[in-house]
Amino acid sequence: MMISTRGRYALRVLADLAEQPGGSYITLREIAERQEISEKYLESIVKLLVKAGLLDALRGKGGGYRLGRDPGEITVLEALHAAEGPLAPVACLEEGGKTCPRAGQCRTLPLWQGLDELVSSYLSRYTIRDIASPNPDGFVYMI
Repeated sequence: MMISTRGRYALRVLADLAEQPGGSYITLREIAERQEISEKYLESIVKLLVKAGLLDALRGKGGGYRLGRDPGEITVLEALHAAEGPLAPVACLEEGGKTCPRAGQCRTLPLWQGLDELVSSYLSRYTIRDIASPNPDGFVYMI
């Protein structure tokens, strides 16, 4: 499994918005400039985040984007699912995927299930708040 730039940039957008005071709407241009990411590319990413309910969008003057929920309630797993889709290591473990006809005799299925559980569990432990602000040791997560 490799997280694409879309997933990494989604985390950067969410962390950027979590760091802004007052929950006001922030324009995509401002986010793009701070994060040094193409505004055009960010448009496609924020659409996914809005659709998933992670961002609120407001059009027109004074519009922009803000977090749809408290940054401590949005997990990294949830954000990556919104941007990347399923993170399952094999197709037969994807949500809503077809059950493999060989699942009953598959010798590697427990291996893939364990990996999927580890990845999901690990990414669920971290929230946007965790990556938006330094941890107690002063380390700042770089995405």
